[in-house]
Amino acid sequence: MSAPLPSIRIAAFGALTAFGDESATLAALLDGRRALAPVAVLGRDGGDLVPLALCPGHGYDETVPPGWLAPLRALTARIPGEGWGSPRRPVFVTSSNFGVGSLYAFRRTGDAGHLDFGTPFRCVDWLAEQLGWGPNVTTFSHACVSAHLGLLQASRVLAANLADEALVFTFDFLSPFVAGGFHALKILNADLPTPYQDRATGSIGLGDGAGFVVLTRDRGDFSLVSQSLHNEMHHFTANQADGSGFDACLTPLLTATAGRRFWLKGHGTGTLEAGRLEAGVLARHFPGSPLVAWKGSLGHTLGSCGLVELAIAAAAIRNGRAPGTVGSTGPTFSPDVALEPFDLGAFDSVICTSNAFGGAHAALLLSHA
Repeated sequence: MSAPLPSIRIAAFGALTAFGDESATLAALLDGRRALAPVAVLGRDGGDLVPLALCPGHGYDETVPPGWLAPLRALTARIPGEGWGSPRRPVFVTSSNFGVGSLYAFRRTGDAGHLDFGTPFRCVDWLAEQLGWGPNVTTFSHACVSAHLGLLQASRVLAANLADEALVFTFDFLSPFVAGGFHALKILNADLPTPYQDRATGSIGLGDGAGFVVLTRDRGDFSLVSQSLHNEMHHFTANQADGSGFDACLTPLLTATAGRRFWLKGHGTGTLEAGRLEAGVLARHFPGSPLVAWKGSLGHTLGSCGLVELAIAAAAIRNGRAPGTVGSTGPTFSPDVALEPFDLGAFDSVICTSNAFGGAHAALLLSHA
């Protein structure tokens, strides 16, 4: 599903990762640093060591109230303006986790206080109250394309003149329940991820992440020129083997990219089949455009990755230099994979992609306004 919308402007943006805000994260990625470190998958209950990237001050084991509230308060303090959640200033909250780890904590401890954060509805209501938002708050959750869904819906509301500004806010913080699920699938293991590297086994890392953008019709340094979504509805976890789902999502962006010189911020988790399909389809549609992925350093920030990595990409454009694919070496699935940082003086835009379980795909074209 492509969205034939006018360009939507980004008036403000911010992100939070294990390295700090988007500027600190960009600097770390340009230096080739990895935030991922071995953590016992079940937290205080032990288990195998797996690569996780945790935000400073956020404890991995669940607490009451959640340990992620403090870093979210610091992030939301950067959002300009007042009256969020009012009729003309809606909020769109996206996540794949919300406070789901609190349900597991309740089963482990019997502490009913965890139940206030364990479902998306109660978690977002509680968070909105903590942050002083009004009732005009809409929640989206669809695995790793969640943030893109929020961006698209907020853009539609603005295009229809149903709002003056829109806030898209995303957060995903790790817990033993979340990491344990990926560990059970054997894609979160002791190995560090190497996005787009052609090797015998694949692996991912997981990371804390949160971010925001304030969208407007006519104010801001950046534009969302085009957005596209596609869902294969093929399998619980896998993509169609011919890569047609990636193709269907990217095809609507071809017109918008005509005549542009752009780079590619891919999804690039470190899994083999999806990485090979993604790199191959991107190389076929956009030959010569350098492709990077940052989850080999930051871990996969799950439903928030689309917005977290959008904020880092925008910071890179301002900085004039993009990080390479941290953690990977050759050979790669495509010769277009950029392993080292590169200057952005010759580029005018970036395509950002995200892909999710079951063949859900999202892509957008971001340009300096």
